[in-house]
Amino acid sequence: MRELLVSLDRRWRRNRRVMPSLRWRACFFITLNTVILSMLVFDAPIGSGHLPEPIQRFGEMLTDFGNSAWLILTSVLLFFHGGAGYKLLKSARAKAQALYVSWIGAYLFTTVVFSGLLANLLKRMIGRARPEHFQDLGVLSFTPFSGHAALESFPSGHSTTVGAFFAAAALLFPRYRIPFIAAAIWLAMTRVMVGAHYPSDVIAGLAFGAWFSLLTAIVYARYGLLFKLCPDGWPMSKRYFPDAL
Repeated sequence: MRELLVSLDRRWRRNRRVMPSLRWRACFFITLNTVILSMLVFDAPIGSGHLPEPIQRFGEMLTDFGNSAWLILTSVLLFFHGGAGYKLLKSARAKAQALYVSWIGAYLFTTVVFSGLLANLLKRMIGRARPEHFQDLGVLSFTPFSGHAALESFPSGHSTTVGAFFAAAALLFPRYRIPFIAAAIWLAMTRVMVGAHYPSDVIAGLAFGAWFSLLTAIVYARYGLLFKLCPDGWPMSKRYFPDAL
């Protein structure tokens, strides 16, 4: 363990590139205004009425994708499977690819687990009532640290997981970033379809998860793991596989 920490410290010190300009103020301003507008314009109509049954059924079929449990299990399996391959395989290329798979598992685990933990902490601190309580409490009811899941709507935990996963996938395989973005939006909105969250909860969760994945990718790039830093400081996926473009 000590050797691993020393190696990581050496990697960090060896990378002299500056951190990228993320324009986080502008992005935060846009996200904040989008969330507020959603609360004022879209949340009340969604909370006051029921979506057609076919839309609800469609949402129920897909919404469990945002459950972090299977993603965590998959990331752990990738990590150990890649690690075993690194030890058992003989050729340098095969060992490099196995190590790449292992680090993908580590990266997905980091993004999904820690973004989810932070999102759950935020929703407990904010304490927004879910749509099921719209008739009694409205869209702007907040009860911090209530301890009740029904009062922990903002941000959406499922949407945070979806945002983190698909942002990570888009960073690893940027060729497919448009389908990944589309899938993230559709899957996150299933939380609205099933009546578990307001649109603003979903928007906030998606943005939070995506930003967490980006920041984690920058940290990995500083260590030379999975990503490399471009001249402007942004992370770019290392091309271990032909389609990882």
